[in-house]
Amino acid sequence: MPSPFPGMNPYLEQEDIWHDFHERFIPAVAEMLLPQVRPKYIVRLDQQAYVHELPAEERRLIGRPDVYLARGSAGTEAVASSTSAKSPILGSVPLAVDVEKESYVEIRDRQNREIITVIELISPSNKRVGVDRSAYLAKRQDFLGSTAHFVEIDLLRGGPRLPVDGLPPTDYYALISRRPARPQVELYPVRLRDRLPPIPIPLREPDPDAVLDLQGVLDRVYDAAGYEDYMYSRPPEPALSEPDAVWAKQFLPSA
Repeated sequence: MPSPFPGMNPYLEQEDIWHDFHERFIPAVAEMLLPQVRPKYIVRLDQQAYVHELPAEERRLIGRPDVYLARGSAGTEAVASSTSAKSPILGSVPLAVDVEKESYVEIRDRQNREIITVIELISPSNKRVGVDRSAYLAKRQDFLGSTAHFVEIDLLRGGPRLPVDGLPPTDYYALISRRPARPQVELYPVRLRDRLPPIPIPLREPDPDAVLDLQGVLDRVYDAAGYEDYMYSRPPEPALSEPDAVWAKQFLPSA
């Protein structure tokens, strides 16, 4: 069944759910657009890798020290051979980085494979102040300086908003940057209680825009992933205001 919320489901913004949602949402976007743009265009998925250096307490160990070898046989003392070097102290090498891969959609010309349109779904790492935000903004600027159209979708209430001039206070938004109109962009602000809108996906002129039904994609992903079975056991992240929390309760599955 589709998401019970009329628009964006705030429970999808939980940290342990979002990445899975992101990686299901992007292929669903491609599947919705493909029948509208073929055979003139092809729709492909690509990935951006973000490398995070982990703090010491979060570093994952590649291996585990062999306690038996480190201590020797019980009740005996390890004695080095006169022909061998001093026995080393055993340890392990920590994996100090974590690589997060996030998918996005490319629409390309079938003949020459030129990128016509790029569609990005914003993730928490893109919004948090730090190297990941800087990397995303640099990538965003590259797209905005190219010959491709650019579409950016932010379905996250949390985190500092990315720079968008003219965007009113809102919970979510979609941004459409058409190459001939830059720096002007089309903005679709959406509040928590609003249905997610269909948005235009520009192609090469004079071809008409494709249409991406954001609510339709969300409902399809929600149903296919079985989120209803477990995600309502925790509160939304970030927390809803008191009026929105009262409003949201009416949509929670009774189970």
